[in-house]
Amino acid sequence: VGQACGANPFPLIVPCHRVTAAGALGGFSHHAEADGFHVGVKRWLLAHEGVAA
Repeated sequence: VGQACGANPFPLIVPCHRVTAAGALGGFSHHAEADGFHVGVKRWLLAHEGVAA
């Protein structure tokens, strides 16, 4: 699942940011740094949708 989401060329249209890892937030667009830009975008998108991350 992670590889399919990472290969997604349209991550904002096909909502792969909603896929989370077991017990953690997980990465976004092949980036998994907990304090990195991409995971920050994932956190923002989830918060914008009303999901507690």
